[in-house]
Amino acid sequence: MARNRLNPFAPGIPIMLWQQMARMAWESQIVIAMRTAGMMGLLPQDKAEPSRMVTEKADAANEAMFAALAAAGRGERADKVMAAALRPYRRRTKANVKRLSR
Repeated sequence: MARNRLNPFAPGIPIMLWQQMARMAWESQIVIAMRTAGMMGLLPQDKAEPSRMVTEKADAANEAMFAALAAAGRGERADKVMAAALRPYRRRTKANVKRLSR
């Protein structure tokens, strides 16, 4: 176990991080398409959506920075630090897909 803790190439570590990033990238594209369609008037959209789109990015970046610093401060592996930084973005993309697809 101690060997895998220090080995970034241990089985499963890069694959899990890649899966998280791929899922988030896919959901991000869905959100972008739905917001673009809303701005073009093709889909109903809340009037506050454009400003929400901007402010949520700043909030997610702030949360990601603190999550990554906290994970690094605990001595986590690099993949765990990256996963912690991705969590705020992933949570928002998942929530946006759910909210915009209603």
